[in-house]
Amino acid sequence: MNITIDEVQLADTSIYAVYEGEESHYRVTESRKQSKMLTWFYGRSEHESDDLVAGMGQRSNLTSEQVRRTGASAARALLKENKSSAVLIRPAASNVGAASGISAEEELQAWLEGWLYGLYQFNKHRGVTANLQALSLHLRQEDWEGLSREDMEAIIRTAEIRIEGTQLTRDLVNESPETLNPEAFVAVVEDRFKKAPVDLHVYRGQELHDRQMNGLIAVGAGSKYEPAMIEISYNGAESGKESPHIVLIGKGVTFDMGGMNVKIGRDISDARMDMGGAAAVVGAMDILVSRKAPVRVTALIAVADNLSGPDAMLPSSVVHYPNGLSVQVANTDGEGRLIIADALLHAAHLNADKVIDIATLTGNVGAALGLEIAGIWGDQELTADLVEIGERNGERLWPMPLMDEYESELRSDYADLRNVGTSTFAGAITAALFIRHFVADTMKWVHIDMAGTVQYKREFPHSAAGATGYGARLLADYVEKQFRPA
Repeated sequence: MNITIDEVQLADTSIYAVYEGEESHYRVTESRKQSKMLTWFYGRSEHESDDLVAGMGQRSNLTSEQVRRTGASAARALLKENKSSAVLIRPAASNVGAASGISAEEELQAWLEGWLYGLYQFNKHRGVTANLQALSLHLRQEDWEGLSREDMEAIIRTAEIRIEGTQLTRDLVNESPETLNPEAFVAVVEDRFKKAPVDLHVYRGQELHDRQMNGLIAVGAGSKYEPAMIEISYNGAESGKESPHIVLIGKGVTFDMGGMNVKIGRDISDARMDMGGAAAVVGAMDILVSRKAPVRVTALIAVADNLSGPDAMLPSSVVHYPNGLSVQVANTDGEGRLIIADALLHAAHLNADKVIDIATLTGNVGAALGLEIAGIWGDQELTADLVEIGERNGERLWPMPLMDEYESELRSDYADLRNVGTSTFAGAITAALFIRHFVADTMKWVHIDMAGTVQYKREFPHSAAGATGYGARLLADYVEKQFRPA
């Protein structure tokens, strides 16, 4: 991550940010100035540089996410042209007399976050096809009126921290199952936070039994790797000040074979990504700790494999929870909600005030909302805050209903609840209704189903195929907002 200020002589390429209705260094049509449009101007000889014109759209309508995706697309375009460095040239708003939809600080941070996001490549398991190319970005202070060099350096550091957390999330989700099993996941988290000012405890083995975390025990029974509940507590809040206790819960199924209800398909490689919620929580905690955020937050990460085998839980098994509820496992591929239930009950023991659980829970949510927006259920105040943050940082959410009328779908003939509905309809809603049964009355709660947003199934101009890193910045931004002075 090499970003400098006023060292433009080191750049071999110029990126010109252009806005609709404004003059530009290169003559381009207004259509080429639209948001996220990229146009190359190639040098006529080896002595002339190749330059990239990046369309930004109308300055007055500019959003952080538009800038972020433009920055990411520009970075990836330069990588494909084997460039090593670039200078970003942006006309300041005062130079053209136009008001921007966002501040210069917001625009610069979005540019940098996008740039760093676009550079991401997962090369760990590649051999001859690995691309280890480095690409640096140079900024000109004169282009960012109102920002001092110290301001710009602070923005660079903030962007780097946020993208480091996001890249940690992407690395975890992209990882292969022989490398990242439940025990390896625990080891990665322990190593990442071993020098951090956090309290970290891993519940596993007999402790899971002692605390009756029976969902994890049942789901993980088919794997040779033992399940675990990871608890990471961070308190950077002002001493002596009463602060709300926020708990982030992540589903961490490192490989979801479906258990005895085995998944079938020509390629089920995506089953390794069923820990996207857990990875998002780890990334969010990494951002908060690295920023020394003045917050009080605990992460609960439920980690297991959901495999078939002689010891695996069987369809029709009953899981008993310490809140008195019994659950008929009607389908072993509905495992995520069983382990989230454990985490929610533990959150109540920790006296949580606000709880967000995030999980790659149902394919049904992707069918409803597509692959660019996640569903959210639960408390209206928490939902509104998260939706607003998601619109700003590009990790979008759509409020979904908790339909009490659908509770009948979860009735069991011989237990208190079924883990899946009796019909094929509204699977994401019935999953949220199931989870709600384990939420204490003392807690405000929302559930985020991010199954559709965890990955891009193909390459996009702004992103490589694979893990998106969804949720890390969303959760970190939400937690920080709760502790920001009104």
